[in-house]
This record gives sequence, structure tokens and C-alpha cells, in this order.
Amino acid sequence: MSQQPPLPFTTRIKRAALAFDAWLNSALFQGRSGLGDAWEWYSEKMKGLRFRGAPRVILDLTSEATTLGAGGAVVMLALALPAFRETESDWLKTQDLAITFLDRYGQEVGRRGLHLDDSYKLEDFPDHLIKAALATEDRRFYDHWGIDPIGTFRALLVNAQGGGVVQGGSSITQQLAKNLFLTNERSLERKIKEAFLALWLEFHLTKDEILKLYLDRAYMGGGAHGAVAAADYYFGKPAKDLTLAESAMLAGLFKAPSKYAPHINLPAARARANEVLRNMVEAGFLTEGQIQIARRNPATPVSRERETTPDFYLDWAFEQVKLQASQKKFGNERVLIVKTPLDTNLQRHAEQTLENMLRQHGRQYKAGQGALVVMDVDGAVRAIVGGRDYGQSQFNRATGGLRQPGSSFKPFVYAAAMTTNPKLRPTSNVVDQPICLGNWCPQNYNRSFSGSMSLTSALARSINSIPVRMSLEIGKGNAKAGRAVIVDTAKRMGLTHPLTDSSSLPIGAAEVTVIDMAAAYAVFANGGKRADPYAAWEVRNSSGEVIFRHDRDTPPKQVLDTRVVQDMNFMLNKVVEEGTGKRAILEGIPVAGKTGTTNGYKDAWFVGYTGNLVASVWYGNDDSTPMNDMTGGTLPAMTWHDVMDVAHQNLEIRPIPGASPANANRVASSNRPSADQAQSPAQAFLAGTLSRKSYEVLGGIGTLFQSVDRSVTTGKAPEAPRSSAAVNTPRQVAMP
Repeated sequence: MSQQPPLPFTTRIKRAALAFDAWLNSALFQGRSGLGDAWEWYSEKMKGLRFRGAPRVILDLTSEATTLGAGGAVVMLALALPAFRETESDWLKTQDLAITFLDRYGQEVGRRGLHLDDSYKLEDFPDHLIKAALATEDRRFYDHWGIDPIGTFRALLVNAQGGGVVQGGSSITQQLAKNLFLTNERSLERKIKEAFLALWLEFHLTKDEILKLYLDRAYMGGGAHGAVAAADYYFGKPAKDLTLAESAMLAGLFKAPSKYAPHINLPAARARANEVLRNMVEAGFLTEGQIQIARRNPATPVSRERETTPDFYLDWAFEQVKLQASQKKFGNERVLIVKTPLDTNLQRHAEQTLENMLRQHGRQYKAGQGALVVMDVDGAVRAIVGGRDYGQSQFNRATGGLRQPGSSFKPFVYAAAMTTNPKLRPTSNVVDQPICLGNWCPQNYNRSFSGSMSLTSALARSINSIPVRMSLEIGKGNAKAGRAVIVDTAKRMGLTHPLTDSSSLPIGAAEVTVIDMAAAYAVFANGGKRADPYAAWEVRNSSGEVIFRHDRDTPPKQVLDTRVVQDMNFMLNKVVEEGTGKRAILEGIPVAGKTGTTNGYKDAWFVGYTGNLVASVWYGNDDSTPMNDMTGGTLPAMTWHDVMDVAHQNLEIRPIPGASPANANRVASSNRPSADQAQSPAQAFLAGTLSRKSYEVLGGIGTLFQSVDRSVTTGKAPEAPRSSAAVNTPRQVAMP
């Protein structure tokens, strides 16, 4: 049989394709048939599971709940992870600072930070203190699991009826979570974290452990954390000896320690204590009869005189030390003793002066607030007044309030111009004439232009067109580039807040703080070195070892050429002697400075200095409402004069570089000797050895002897010596 020849390759490909096509058609047909059978089987089975009526509703709700629950679980996990990360550190070991502050003479003036005593066991606390805390903060503490929906709902109802926040809705566990892990920031993110951390604490600790931690760590005001430290601070006794009235007053502090602290506002603290007692009755912990004795005999804290507590200064100093600690300037030390440059006599006098000025002239000028800072020329802060009354408002207007400086900003423009153009000197001629940048055309205070004048006269008269023209010249025709140089100069000199660039920046449209203005002017007073404000002269650890000294660990930095400094001092001295700052003149002491007034009289400033000290004074209103024609040359300059007059008593007067002779050194006394009176060797010796208080005593004795001597000669009765810390009566304001 003959063998057939092989099929061509193309024929084999065609047959294979036909075979594959036949197989595919058969498979699809059989698959479709199988799917049809399967669907019929599935449909028959599902008919047996079909629900109607109530079972159908329940099934649908269950299905939706399962779907939403799965999605919610994913969302909850995403929200919980950031909260649980807060627990990764050793959260039971606090890292907060505990700081004791001393004044310049080594006397303790206050404490800030974490001062607690957690040595008490829960059973050592008096029963009525625990019940007062539970009745006021979380009555269902032992019944909920960290979050109390019933208590939250009740708080919402009470707040709705009261028209405000009358009752808090956070459980004790939530409050503890905030104290241990979070900040006081009011945000949704913080509340979410707080809720998850409360659940985490309930899972890891018993109820008694949570309550014990809460009583130990809650801030109670006055720098005291925990009920034990608060009992000692407010009542001078151990917590176990607290009476019912005292326990109620302490329990009232959990809500708002700064508002109800008895050493700041005793009537408010007692009213709050009455609320706590009423809560204890409502919660069933006490009867009405049991609380009557406590109501008739309210708690009285130990005496802590308000005038001896420089709270504005200490709040600022605490923030400064915390910043230094975060920079590891104190190593890992957490318990610190900080000696500050604070002058308590000057601080008290500055507070009284500002308050007296506002009482006498505030209504006339429609001014409600003021602030001031006094510092050494190297930045050592001697006094801070952040407002009229710390008890009413703890906002520090001297360190945190941003206000427009007006013409007190102009020295930075002049300094930048003289640095950029070395040929520009105090005697250089400038022209006061109209100038416009786009649609903005600055006007002078008197709405007129004076033509050619010296640079010194332009600054003394606070001409507005000159600094605007300078911004153009600094930028070589580009005003924006010129303003950038001005901003850089101001920042190098000590202005720390971002300065908003605008056409009116050269005449003081940006915002600054009172303390930054004092620090920046200190550069003029000290010869051109940066003078960052500081509160830590010397820092010791709990063992008494010196771990930081400002003069040793903070080298000075030159930021302004000495030629520019001397020329600026010459001109700023003329501002006081011949210009808008005449009310700041100190008898026998060279003074330089600048007034500032903003549009609409919303802010009034005087920032000035001698060779020894710098002070910055601001007046205005918190809501920025206009004052009644107050300029920087009126109340601010008068306040500056009265504060600095006392501050310079018994100081060896140093010259201002470029504004006073080199042989002007002398000791200023309460009686202000004339220029031709020589300083005795004994006075020179005492100048370097005695404290301010010693000077006051010796000065008063000397004055008494002089008056007795005069009485023997004249036959007149001797006059009582004037205290060196006496408050000078301000002169009547003369309107410009």
C-alpha cells in the first residue's frame, strides 16, 4: 500500500483551527446549559429562604448593619491608631519640668510646672474629698467603661437649659487621658484621641488606679498638680487633714483652676465650693444637714498676697525655660531652680503705675489696657506687666499680644538705610514731600509736608514720607526689595514674629509684641549686639549644682555696625529731647527712644532706653477699638518716665553710645544729685555690693539726717524721707 504524502502545513493549521473552534462551541454550549441548571437549582433553593413581613425587615437591617459595621470598624481602627501611639512611651513617668523661680536677689517668687506628691495611697485621701470629686466630675465613674453616654447626655441637657457650658461631659477617665497624653487644645481630633485613650486606660488599669492617678495628676492651679500638692499650697496642711469645706473647694478646681483658685478669686472659689456641696447631696453621698456646717464655715486659704506674685513674668519665664530644656541646655534635668533678673520692687511699681495711669486717664482716652516690659540692655528681663489684672485675664499682652507699632518701627528703617548707604548721616538732608506707591500715598500727622530737613529732624518729628522714600532708595528703586532689607534688619535686631510685607510697612503697619520691641531697641543701647529677652540668669539642678549660666553659655552676637548704632542713638536722643518724646525725659540721665501711634489711635507706644535699661510701653484696647486721640507721646511716654525713674535709682548710670559723654558714669539716688556732685568712695563701694532694698533703707536714713540737720539750722520741723519706690503722681496729659 502506497504511503500518502504529508499534508501541507497550511492545511494542518486550518484543520487544527476547525477542531479548536468545534471544541470551544461545544464547551460554551455545555457550560451555558450547566449554568442554567445551576441557576434553576439556586432559584428553587432561595424560594425556600424567602422572607416576608417582619422577618424580611430584620434580615435587611442585619445585612445593612453588617456592611456598615465592617466599614465603621475600618474607620475606627484608623482613628484609634494615632491615639494608641501616644501610649508607646513610659506614660506613667512624667517628663514635665518642676521649676522654682528666684528673683535677682535670690528670693523665691513662685513656681511653675509639675509640683505633685503621689506618695499617698487612695485610702489615705479623706472620704469626703473622693466623694466631692466623684459627685462633681463623674458620678457614674464605677459604672461606665471609660466613656459615659448617660453622663454626656445629661451634660448636654444641662448646658442647653443653661445657655452655655454649665457642666462638662468628659468622664474622669477621659480627663486623665488628656492629662497624661494630650494637650488642652480644643479640637475634634483631640476629643477622638481622648475617647480611645480612655478605653485603653480602662482596659489596662483598675478603677481605683485610674481615680488615684487622676487625684495625683490633675492641675489644681498655683503650680500644684494633684490634691496632695494643692492641699499644701492652698491650706498649708496634709490632704488627710482636709475638712469637708476645704475638700469641696479643692474639688471645684478640677473644672477651671485659674478661674476658681482661691488665692486669685476667693468669692468665686467659695461659690464653686457650694456647687460641689450641692452636687454631693444630689449624688446621694451626703445629706442636706451634713453640708450645712461646711456652708456656714467656708474654707479659707493660707495668705498668699497677690502683689507678691509676678504671674505675668513667671508665665513667660516658664515658657522660656521649657524652650531651653527642649534644646537640651540643661541636659536631662527636670527639677530646676532658676535665678531670674526679676526686680520685684520694680515689677510691683510697674504694675501700680500702669493701673494708676489707666484709672486716672483711661476714661479720658478711652483706653482699657496696657502692657510694658523693662529689661537690661543685654536682654535680662526685669519686669513684665501683661495687662491690668492677672486675675481677670491671664493673657499676656506684653509677650503674646500682636499690635501695630506705628512710628516706633521707623528706627529699623533708618538703621537699614544707614547700613545700606554709609554716606547717610544724622546731618544728611532729606526732603519731606508727597510720595505714592501705587494708589497709596502716606500723609504726615499734621496733613502737611515740610520740605528739606535733616535726617535727625525727620525722625524727631516722625515724618512719614521719609521712611517710605527710604524703602525705595534701599531697594534702588524697587520698594519691595527695599522692604525686604528692612524686614531682615528688624529680624536681626530681635523682632521674632513674621512681618507682613505691605507698602505701609516702613511706617509701622506690621504687627509686633511689646517684649520684642524692647529687645530690638536694646541693640541700640548696648552698641549693636543682639539682646534676646531671657529669664534664666542661672539654673541649678535639684542638688544645687550650677548647670547653666547665661553669661557663660550664651555668647553675644553683633548684628548692627557700631557707626550706625551711634548715629541712631544721636537721633533717637533728639526725639526725646526735642521731638515727640519729651515726656520721657529723666532728670540728669541721657534718654533715647521713639513714640508710635497707629491709624485711628488703636495703639500708642513709647519704646526708649538709657545706657542701663530698655523699656517698651503700649496702650490700647483688646478689641482694637480706637482710643480718644492718644499718641505715644502722652500716656506711654509718661508711664515710661515714671517706671524708669524708679528703675534707675541707685544705678551707676552708663552712657548711651553716641548720645552721651563717656564720663557720665554716676550713681542715681532717690534725691537725684546735681551733675556737679561727686560720688564718694563709700558710694562707689556700695554701688557694687548692696541690694536695691539696702539702697532704699540707707537712702532714707541719709535723707532723714539731712532733714534733721536742716531743721537745726532753720528751726523748721524735719520732713519725712521719700521712699525710693514711691509711685510718682503722673502729670496732667496735655493734648498734642
